[in-house]
Amino acid sequence: MDLVTVLHALGDPVRMRLLLSYADDAEHSCAPRDLGLDHLHKSTVSHHMRVLREAGVTSTRVAGRNRFVSLRRADLDARFPGLLDAILAGAAAPA
Repeated sequence: MDLVTVLHALGDPVRMRLLLSYADDAEHSCAPRDLGLDHLHKSTVSHHMRVLREAGVTSTRVAGRNRFVSLRRADLDARFPGLLDAILAGAAAPA
C-alpha cells in the first residue's frame, strides 16, 4: 500500500462515494442497489470496487455467492496517520 496508489484510488467521485458508504466500519454488500449506485452497470461498480481493493483501501470477504466489503481503516491509519480522517472530513464538508 503506497500513498500515490491510495490517492489515485480515491480520486474518482464514484470511489469517494463508496468510501463514504464504507466509513461506518461495517461490512457492506457489493450489490449496486445496496450502495445507491443502481444507476451504474454492475461491471462499472465491480471495477471501482476492484481499484479500491487493489489499492489496499478495502477488503472483501466471500460468503457463499455473496461478497462483503469493508474499509481497512486500521491499516490505513497505521500506514498514513490522519489521512483517512482528513479525506472523510473534506468529503463531508460543504463545497
